[in-house]
Amino acid sequence: MPFEKRLALSLPLDGPMSSLGAVGREMEGLGYRDAWTLETDGSDAFTPLGVVAATTGMRLGTATVNVFTRGPATLAQSAASVADIAPGRFVLGIGSGSAPIVETWNGLTFARPALRVREMATFLRQALAGERVVFEGKTFSVNGYRLSRVPSRPVPIHIAALREGMLRVAGEVGDGVTLNWLAATDVPKSVGVVRAAATAAGRDPHAIEVVARLMVNVDPPGEEADTFCRRHITSYLTVGVYQQFHRWLGRTSLEGMWEAWGAGDRRGALAAIPEATVNELIIRGDASERRAHVQQYLDAGVDTASLWMLSGHPDAKVREERVLQALREHAPKAMA
Repeated sequence: MPFEKRLALSLPLDGPMSSLGAVGREMEGLGYRDAWTLETDGSDAFTPLGVVAATTGMRLGTATVNVFTRGPATLAQSAASVADIAPGRFVLGIGSGSAPIVETWNGLTFARPALRVREMATFLRQALAGERVVFEGKTFSVNGYRLSRVPSRPVPIHIAALREGMLRVAGEVGDGVTLNWLAATDVPKSVGVVRAAATAAGRDPHAIEVVARLMVNVDPPGEEADTFCRRHITSYLTVGVYQQFHRWLGRTSLEGMWEAWGAGDRRGALAAIPEATVNELIIRGDASERRAHVQQYLDAGVDTASLWMLSGHPDAKVREERVLQALREHAPKAMA
């Protein structure tokens, strides 16, 4: 049975985290059904959900938490805690992240990411069900762990995936897949791998929810906004896992950016991104243009679109106001 199409908040937002409760209430009133968190170099993924869980009835999800930077038991405890605050409406999204996050920032080893995610999903299903877990994997082992506070309702597990290996993991063991940094026209290719893997594993391919985190620039069009978007692209898509992902997608338009970046030419890398590619990967323009672009993702096979509203304005208060205004403009009730 097809999933209902949903628009979601992507958290945290600009502004103090203490304001998320009030923002969540407003956005829920405007028709948003979900709030999904990301974590890179700012807040963690679980804390914002606790704030929103206490003030709304929204579904809450992590998109995503890293399977390398938290040990298995710690990850299970964090997930169980949010599930306890929001029984029946928490989704645990897990992923492998990237080498800079795992190795450069956390001093760990980024190796065999697809296997690590698969094994973590296996462990977490047992642990969150209250089982005493004895698990001997190839990337970690757990001997005799049992949660003392078990979620009262099952916790779905979503897998963040880029290329084929991880997309197959999502299809084989996930309740959902989380997509990121792709164009609407790329969605069918990624989803196709997930569905095929689910079918081969004897699972219902249409029982896997497709969540996508979409980048939405909310600044007025102009040179400053364009530069911000290009910098956002280079900050992510020059990282190895994303570079490999876009090569797999066939995005040859980024070859000039990668070549300039590899040569240390940062300005040249920005300039080398074709405008058409910026427009494919970053949702921007006026409110109607942005809404139409979001709809393209939903039409292409995304079930839940998590809107990551981004502003490059130097003033934090202006960024906060622009993001909130854009969320209001994209709200389901505003679009009805």
